[in-house]
Amino acid sequence: MDAGTDAALTSLGDPTRARILSLMRSSTDGRVLVGRLAVELGLRQPTVSHHMKTLLTDGIVTREPEGRQVWYSIAPDAADRVNAILGRRRETASVDLARITTDLQARFGERVDADQIREVVADSHARLSATDAPLLASRTFSFAASRLEAIAEASSSRGAPPSVLFVCVQNAGRSQLAAGILRHLAGGAVSVRTAGSAPTTDVRSTIVTALDEIGVSIGDEFPKPLTDEAVRAADVVITMGCGDACPIYPGTRYLDWELEDPVGKPLAAVRGIRDDIDRRVRELLTELRSAEKVNTS
Repeated sequence: MDAGTDAALTSLGDPTRARILSLMRSSTDGRVLVGRLAVELGLRQPTVSHHMKTLLTDGIVTREPEGRQVWYSIAPDAADRVNAILGRRRETASVDLARITTDLQARFGERVDADQIREVVADSHARLSATDAPLLASRTFSFAASRLEAIAEASSSRGAPPSVLFVCVQNAGRSQLAAGILRHLAGGAVSVRTAGSAPTTDVRSTIVTALDEIGVSIGDEFPKPLTDEAVRAADVVITMGCGDACPIYPGTRYLDWELEDPVGKPLAAVRGIRDDIDRRVRELLTELRSAEKVNTS
């Protein structure tokens, strides 16, 4: 292994640096600003600057001053090494929609029409492609499966656990905090979904850390677009700063939680938002359990 490859491996051993380079690769012209990265990652600007300095020292990125701004991009000599470590660009990945459709038909064929399954798979792939989502094939399967489960729940006459949908703008912060905590506390007793009115590509690292601190795993969750199926299947829809994005259906309870947006906030501030959400989720779960007792008595 040459010194350059060793430096790349060392730099990319940190998940934040790997994420920085992933965002750099997916930007329109391959260039990024530290300030914008800080907002996207939900980190303080000095923290991002520290990681960028390391990448610059290791020859992984180049620095290009332009007026009062400083742009960073992947160094041409390091591009192959970065691609080898992070994987090739997402748009080159193959997505076998026929295979995904067949597998989902095996799972949902008795509850959802075959044509509808094909339509949901194609639409899920198109929606995620529009957000430049990573791991596009597996996320297409997961997103489509969630939508099909919602369709099956909404059309079923059998008793189902109460369903809660959390909606925020990017589905990378507040809604993920709330959903993670509710899943953790309720187990399988509550069906929990999330969505974003304008979803980003990944859950913010500060959100993952804030949940992990209290023993809650983010699992394989990722930002998803808001869909009609998710709203129809929900008994309770909780919005968090996404305005009038949610359609209104009779019989569904709608709540709006006024919460500070964690975007660009340091971890200490995110902890405060997490604890506020934790309190609200516990109150909600108590209400859901009380309502279920009334309905079954």
